[in-house]
Amino acid sequence: MIKALSIASTGLSAQQMSVEVISNNLANVSTVGFKKSAAEFQDLLYQTLKAAGTSTGVGTLPVGMQVGSGVRPVSVHREFKQGDFQQTQNPLDLAIEGEGFFQVSLPDGSTAYTRAGALKLDNEGKIVTAEGLPLIPNISIPAGTQTITVALNGTISVVQGGQTVPTVIGNLELARFLNPAGLESLGKNLFKITIASGEAVTGTPGLEGFGTIQQGSLEGSNVDIAQEMVNMIVAQRSYELNSKAIQTSDEMLSTANNLKR
Repeated sequence: MIKALSIASTGLSAQQMSVEVISNNLANVSTVGFKKSAAEFQDLLYQTLKAAGTSTGVGTLPVGMQVGSGVRPVSVHREFKQGDFQQTQNPLDLAIEGEGFFQVSLPDGSTAYTRAGALKLDNEGKIVTAEGLPLIPNISIPAGTQTITVALNGTISVVQGGQTVPTVIGNLELARFLNPAGLESLGKNLFKITIASGEAVTGTPGLEGFGTIQQGSLEGSNVDIAQEMVNMIVAQRSYELNSKAIQTSDEMLSTANNLKR
């Protein structure tokens, strides 16, 4: 009975984490470039009471006897499936159709990566994120620019006042990873490299497996609300069942304690 209590408690902890992950997904259903996560679990060690294949004197046991110890979370896996595009007509709203990340420079000089392409101009004309982090490579829009055009391959052209022919001022580069699920989330739609993700491979949009740039669009969150609600119901019911297992074990212990000769 004591073992049943500890097993059920691991189930409660696991389902609590599952609900926390689902809640974070639902909270970010409108976050640009957000990638949903899913908690993954594995069973704990087993106590072997009888090993399969053990000799019984007249033969061998075809099936063993093992009792598990519960469950534990092993990872929170981020899914980098493409989100739906939202048309904005804003020339600095950029979406990546396919594989790749925008590169931005952090205040400490390191590089972070993001799928959120809601870009802005700072007071010096540099293209930055909503948090003011400059894009890599550093691109500045000249004063007096009337129109900004970003091609599928990341080439940025502008038409300035008094001109009719566009001028190329820079080219966007994307980064991709062998294992993007291994990236570490920094919040603010940013990720950073880890040993698990591998080093960043940079290149031109549209070439060598990189996605293309879609101007005037934003990539929405890839959270499926209906699926998350189903997952939440399953987690809730599992939590209730584990709670019931604890309650049942407690009642059985109480019955055993109240036995009289």
